[in-house]
Parts: sequence; C-alpha cells; structure tokens
Amino acid sequence: MGKTIGQVAAELGIEAHVLRHWEQVGALAVRRDGSGYRVYDDAAVEQARTVRRLRSVGLSLPEVIAAMAPTRSAAQAVVATKIAELEDDIARRRQAITFLRHTLECRHRYLDECPDCARFVRD
Repeated sequence: MGKTIGQVAAELGIEAHVLRHWEQVGALAVRRDGSGYRVYDDAAVEQARTVRRLRSVGLSLPEVIAAMAPTRSAAQAVVATKIAELEDDIARRRQAITFLRHTLECRHRYLDECPDCARFVRD
C-alpha cells in the first residue's frame, strides 16, 4: 500500500500542489489507483525526496529532470554545469564581500577618491 499526496507532502515539508506540479512537468512519476487517486509507493517518495533535494541546491525543474536522466553522462553534464555556476557565484560574492569590507575601512571620505575602490569598480 502507498501513501497519499497529503501524507507525502507532510513528510517532505512541502505543499501538495508542489508535488502535483512536479508530476505535471515530468520530474516525478506517480501511479494512480483505480479511482484516479495518486498512490506514492516507496520509489515515488524517494523520487520526490530527490527532486526536493536537487531543487534545494539550486537546480531548476528542467535541470532536475535532466539530472535524473537515465543516462549517467546526461545527468553528470547538468550537475557539472550547476557546479560551475555555483562556483562563479561564490567568486562574485567573495569579490563583493572584499569590496564592501574595504569600503567599511576605507580612509577616504568618498569612494571615488580611493584608488582601491576604483580598482574594485573596474574589475
């Protein structure tokens, strides 16, 4: 016997409409009973957990679908691309922090008078 959409949603800490959407776009496969109700077996619950986790690390639904592709190379390509994007974002944020820390400690009254600030702006 499986779980209902409400049970799975509560277990995963998400709303039922999110599970319906994931199913609608093809990120989640759920079987139906004779009355048309969704029945989540262990595999479907695990698949929903995986979708939730991939979404929580920043993958879009199309990326999630591709990352769960049956071929390992297709999945790896999506994950490698996301890693590169995240690393670029980390580098940009580190530069922003460095610049902002400098502005806190800058001895110049106006940032445009500071050669270091000008260098940050140019980069």
